[in-house]
Amino acid sequence: MTNVKTPERNSTTDLDEGKNTTMPKRKSVGKRKNSKLAVRESAKKGSVTERIDQQREKNLERLKHFRLIDDTFMTQCFDQNPESIELVLRIALGKPDLKVEDVRTQVNGPNLLNRSVRYDVLATDSEGRKYNIEIQRSTEDADPRRARYNSSMLDVNSLPKGADYDALPETYVIFITEHDVFGRGKPVYKVERRFEDNGEVFDDKAHIVYVNGAYRGDTPVGKLMHDFFCTDPDDMNYKVLADRVRYFKEDTKGMQSMCKILEEVKEEGREEGIAENARDVACRLLAKNYPVQEIAEVTVLPLEEVEELKAQMNK
Repeated sequence: MTNVKTPERNSTTDLDEGKNTTMPKRKSVGKRKNSKLAVRESAKKGSVTERIDQQREKNLERLKHFRLIDDTFMTQCFDQNPESIELVLRIALGKPDLKVEDVRTQVNGPNLLNRSVRYDVLATDSEGRKYNIEIQRSTEDADPRRARYNSSMLDVNSLPKGADYDALPETYVIFITEHDVFGRGKPVYKVERRFEDNGEVFDDKAHIVYVNGAYRGDTPVGKLMHDFFCTDPDDMNYKVLADRVRYFKEDTKGMQSMCKILEEVKEEGREEGIAENARDVACRLLAKNYPVQEIAEVTVLPLEEVEELKAQMNK
C-alpha cells in the first residue's frame, strides 16, 4: 500500500492567497470591564478636581468684594491682632490711651439653661475691661435687647463662682451697624443707665455703644467707617487696617487662609441646617410622647438637648 504524504501547509502561499490562518485574539470581558471602570474613575477624579478649582475661583472672587463690615472677613482680620482692635476702640470710645492686651474672635459665651451667644470679637484691655464688638448688618439684629443680652452674658461669663460682685469687670458692648439704626445722624450713640430724678449716671460699669456705619463726616469715626466699607486697601485711611486687609486679599498665605475659612463657614452652615432639622424632628416626636431616649437615638441629638427641648415644650 502506498503512503500518500499530506502536503505541508505553506503559510506564505496561504497568505499570498489571502487565507489568514491566525485566529484574531479577543479581549477578555474582565479586561474590558476594568478598562471602562478605569475610564469612569478617571472622569470622576477629573470632575471632583474641576469642582474644587471652580469653588476656589468662586471664593477668590468673593474675597475681592469683602469689606470689614462683613463679619466673616472682619473677624478673620482682627483675630489675634490687638493693633487693629485698639484703633477701632480708641476711635469709637474716644479713648486715645486705651491699650488692648488680648483679642479673640468667634468666642462662644455658653449658657447651660438658655440661649448662648457667640461674640464676633472679644477683647481685654490693660485695665481688665472687656469689650464685645459686633457687626450688625440689619436693623433687626441691632435690637437694643440683643445688646442688653450680650452685656448680661459678658457678666455671667466674667464672674467666677464665689467671687464678690465688685470683681465684675467694666464691660462695653459695641455694635457697628451698617445703617443709622436710630436715625439721628450721630456718629456714635452711647447708652448709659441713669437715675430718673436727677439724670446722674447709675455707675454699674456696663456700657452699650452703637457706631453708625453710615456716618461719613470728616472725623476719625467718619474715616473709620469709610475704611469698614472699602473693598480696596489702597482706598483706606488707616494703615493698620489697610495692611491687614491687604494681607488677606493679596498675600498668598492670607488668601489661602481666607478661602479655608469660607469653606468652613459653608460646611458649618450645612451642619447647622442638619442640626436644626433634627431638632424639628425631635419636637414632633416629643409632641407624640415618644421616650426621650428613643428620640435621642433616632435624631442623633445629645440626650441632654432632647430633655431640654422637652422642658421648654412643657412650660
